[in-house]
Amino acid sequence: MTQAQTQPQLYSFDEFINWYPENSEVRYELYDGVIIEMPKPKGKHSTLTGSLIEQLFIIIRQMGKGGIWTIPRESIVKPKRERSGYEPDIIVLNQDVIGAEPRWESESIIQNYDSVKLIVEVVSTNWRDDYYNKLRDYEEMGIEEYWIVDYAALGPRKFIGTPKQPTFFVNTLVEGEYLMTPFTENTTIVSPTFPLFNFSPQQVFALNF
Repeated sequence: MTQAQTQPQLYSFDEFINWYPENSEVRYELYDGVIIEMPKPKGKHSTLTGSLIEQLFIIIRQMGKGGIWTIPRESIVKPKRERSGYEPDIIVLNQDVIGAEPRWESESIIQNYDSVKLIVEVVSTNWRDDYYNKLRDYEEMGIEEYWIVDYAALGPRKFIGTPKQPTFFVNTLVEGEYLMTPFTENTTIVSPTFPLFNFSPQQVFALNF
């Protein structure tokens, strides 16, 4: 006799937000109705993410955007898919237009593409989410620039090659689709949104040591 498998409870985005524990030390995301506990960032991941935030703050000031482009400590992005919701490693918001976000002040929810200047995901063990789900959904939302920072070369070979090598992707929206531009080793990273980000992947990845 075959035992029936228990199906996971499916949540809408609003049900997920209502469920989310207040002041939780654990991060959760919603994938097609299923609540997923995100892997706890390890030392290198955390240090690299923090160092990237520091560098982005410096460049934002150099560009004269201080106080206009900001990086919140926490936010949840609501894509067009009703049963999904993500908390990016880094998100740069445009304070000039964020007032149009109906749920930002009360719930830290972002759902308008023009509120976002940049999203960054630092790849960890759940790499499929960054390369597939989030790439698809950020593209569909119209997020103009999305970085995938794969310092440990965890991603799929069809993107980062064989043998796998650490890769920094700048995904820019061109006619509604992401153009994925990979950068490796000592090649200078080119970012349309942050033209002063004159680092190579090797320099960026070294920030986590």
